[in-house]
This record gives sequence, structure tokens and C-alpha cells, in this order.
Amino acid sequence: MRPAAIGVALALALGLVSGCAGSTASQQTLTVSAASSLTEVFTALAADFEQDHPGVDVALNFAGSSALAEQVNAGAPVDVLATASPATMATVVDAGNATDPTVFATNRLAIVVPTGNPAGITRLADLADPDVQTAICAPDVPCGAATERLLSDNAIDVRAATLDPDVKSVLGRVVSGDVDAGIVYVTDARAAGDDVESVDLPDDINVETDYLIAAISDSGEPALAQEFIDLVTGPSGAQALDDAGFGTP
Repeated sequence: MRPAAIGVALALALGLVSGCAGSTASQQTLTVSAASSLTEVFTALAADFEQDHPGVDVALNFAGSSALAEQVNAGAPVDVLATASPATMATVVDAGNATDPTVFATNRLAIVVPTGNPAGITRLADLADPDVQTAICAPDVPCGAATERLLSDNAIDVRAATLDPDVKSVLGRVVSGDVDAGIVYVTDARAAGDDVESVDLPDDINVETDYLIAAISDSGEPALAQEFIDLVTGPSGAQALDDAGFGTP
């Protein structure tokens, strides 16, 4: 190949490499940490967000709210945090790691039992039977704190068979038949479909928790973080949350 041709070929090759590098550099990642009870809704909203924002990848991190708050306060690279209780979000705000949280939904509790309800659970008081194996969330996570409040307010003493780190873990134990019952959010009971049966708790004995969302103070993508929050708190987010069984704040 002649020197001139070699030079052109080299220039084209470098151009292609540069173009590929530029494409990689333009890819943005928005990291969203959210309470495990938001798994289904946020997965759907993240897909919508990515479709409307070509080149943006929404990395979702679901766990118990307390664990997520600890991760943020320890310096984990997170852009948006959504928790299932004001108290949990307050630990992040008070540490200066989140700004202006917004209440975007509410949730309530329900009893779930394996299909067929082999233990014959029909009401909250049935869980006080020492022969009934009940899974609940650990008290340091919002679903556990809400469960403690539910049992205390109704003077029901339940000896938990397990204390799980998040509501999806409780749900999993019920689906697998490892326990006779579990206390979860109504939204998780709905999301499980035919894998479980629900025992609704009357409004006059139930408890409610608020869900909050906020941008993390040192987010590397503050504009995208706010756009995702706007999606969650806007009409599309409100409809998705309503469809999943969440309440309106």
C-alpha cells in the first residue's frame, strides 16, 4: 500500500476508535436505590425513563430502606434514594447526603398466606397462636417498624418465626411454604398474584407508611436525578403507583 493510502487508512481507523470512545463516554448511568417494595413499579418506570433518554442506563438497587440509607451515608455512588419511611430518609438528610425529599406514595400492611391457606388464617389475632409460624420484617427496616406498630396498636403478641431484612424476603418465605403467614405491604401481596393468598386488614386496625424520594447531594448526575424524581412524582409515576396498589399522599 502506498504511503498516502496508509495514512488515509490509519486516519480512518483512528477515527473509528475515537468514535467508539466517544459513544462510550456519552453513555450515562443513573443509580437509583429504592425500597424493595418498589421493585415492580420502579423497574417499569426505569424502562420508560431509558426509552425517553437514549444513552442513559438506570441502575436499580433494591433492598431494605435502612440498608440503602446506610450505603448512601457510607459514600456509595447513588443518585436517587427512595425509602419506605420518613425516619429512614431522615438519617440521610440529617447527614447532609440528600436534599428536599418528597412524599410520593403511601402503603399499608396485609397478611399473606400460602395458596390454600393451610393454617386457616382469617384475621390478625390468628397470628398470636404459638403454633402459627409467621415471618415478619426485622424491626430496623420500615416494614418491620410498621408491623411492630400494627401489633402493638392491636395488642397482638406474635412470636415471629423469622425476622427478615426486607419485605420481599418475607414474601418469599410465604410463597415457598416455609411459614404459615407473613406480614407484608398490600402492594407486595398484589404483585405476588396467585402465588399467595391475602388476608386483608380492616382500615380501622391497619397502619400506613409514607414513601419518600430524594436526590443525593453529591450525585454525579443531578439533572438526570431530578428528571427521574419528576417522573416518579408526576402523572405517569402516580398512575403506575396507583396500579400497583400504593396510596396517594
